[in-house]
Amino acid sequence: MAHETFIHPTAVVEDGATIGVGCSIGPFCHIGPNVVLGAGSTLRSHVVIAGHTQIGDGAKIYPFASIGHDPQHLKYQGEETRLVIGANCLIREHVTLNPGTVQGRSETTVGDNCAFFTGSHVAHDCVVGSNVTLINHVMLAGHCVVGDYATIAGGSGIHQFTRVGHHAYVGGLAAVEGDVIPFGMVLGNRAYLSGLNVIGMKRAGFGREAIRNVRKAYRMLFSDDLTFRENMEEVEAEYPDDPLVQDLLGFIKSGGDRALCFPRSTRPA
Repeated sequence: MAHETFIHPTAVVEDGATIGVGCSIGPFCHIGPNVVLGAGSTLRSHVVIAGHTQIGDGAKIYPFASIGHDPQHLKYQGEETRLVIGANCLIREHVTLNPGTVQGRSETTVGDNCAFFTGSHVAHDCVVGSNVTLINHVMLAGHCVVGDYATIAGGSGIHQFTRVGHHAYVGGLAAVEGDVIPFGMVLGNRAYLSGLNVIGMKRAGFGREAIRNVRKAYRMLFSDDLTFRENMEEVEAEYPDDPLVQDLLGFIKSGGDRALCFPRSTRPA
């Protein structure tokens, strides 16, 4: 049986807001008129949700989170843009998530089961997948794309238009200017590819053979013996039916606005 909705007497829920069944809205929260808050969500206190913002069921949001306020973009002129957040997301203290801009997608999108730790920031027009973790004070600039199950460690900054592939790991305090391949692990300022996120792959349930194939493909891709393009052709021929390897190659082929992160000893050719 669903719990009744609770709204603390000091909270402000503006007319027009949609509050799901069983929500708990704590002291001094402020919810704007165009907000949709999913069922069973909990706002601890001093949470502010503004704009055309939709949050899925089961959210847990901590004090002083600022969600859906105007994007940090100097060309923003009050256009009606959106922020859409999936179900069961954890949003800790002082997190900021901004809507899109008309210069971009007009929408910022976050998947299900994400965790945003204290002080992390998701800028305008980002696309964040499901099961993504942003540790304390991570900064995603505008138009970034982060794949499912990616983890970005504390204090890292991701340059605008950068792609972080699924199951990737970004080390703490990294400054990431280039795209991070799926399963990749990057470190440093400026960030370089330091190997594969094997621990993350194991946690996600990938088997030994799947990990072994991705490891071998990684070594082939970033070998100094041939050009990077020739390495890609060899990997494609070696693993034509391996879904993870082909997915990795597809990420590289699809390209993006940023160059690819490479190991320190390897550069594209």
